[in-house]
Amino acid sequence: MTTGPVSSRHARACPPDAVLFDLDGTLVDSVPDLTRCVNAALAHAGQPAVTQAQVRGWVGNGASRLLHRALTGRRDGHAPAAEHTAALAVFNAHYAADPCRDSRLYPGVLETVTGLRRAGVLLAVVTNKPSQFVAPLLDKLGLGDTFACHVGGDSTPRLKPDPLPVRHALGLVECAADRAFLVGDSHVDMMAGRAAGVATVAVTYGYDPACDFRALGAVAVLDRLTQLPTLWGVAAPV
Repeated sequence: MTTGPVSSRHARACPPDAVLFDLDGTLVDSVPDLTRCVNAALAHAGQPAVTQAQVRGWVGNGASRLLHRALTGRRDGHAPAAEHTAALAVFNAHYAADPCRDSRLYPGVLETVTGLRRAGVLLAVVTNKPSQFVAPLLDKLGLGDTFACHVGGDSTPRLKPDPLPVRHALGLVECAADRAFLVGDSHVDMMAGRAAGVATVAVTYGYDPACDFRALGAVAVLDRLTQLPTLWGVAAPV
């Protein structure tokens, strides 16, 4: 369900001009494939494998940060440069070869984004995942032609939670911040959207379930993405 009312400033009788989506944890559960590739990198480094639960808690700040966390076992860990560089190269090679062996769209994603696009809403992906992986993953999941643009973790000099990737996406789709929404699953997304002046919507099924999304300015918190169109008075897809 949607938790709490949508503020009157963001409630609309029609959809916005653009909706920007985070990728991992919002549209796609990619943890199985990320874990497989992280473990390939750890094996190359002579370290033991980690679990999907561990990787789920480390996702959200890009591949480089993910490998620092995996190599040290800590969210704030920082591995030696040579070890990190080698591990990241192995991870990238494995992920590039097969980014979607076990990744899946979350329930209702296909219906929701298809419906929004049919309604004339411009759609974009804004993710901290390296750009080279975004299009192949979306293609394999059947969303290759759905989004007007993809902004990856190396598309701008700074990652989310910096607002620059969000502003870059708005420029690409030629949409004003007050005519767009950003949908994400983490504090990183909420902070980036708020700093860019974009209304943010959180989903609870992703990788940051303990986040207090309302405290970070989310105008709505959804348990399923199919509830997103109802924010604008449009029936949820069935």
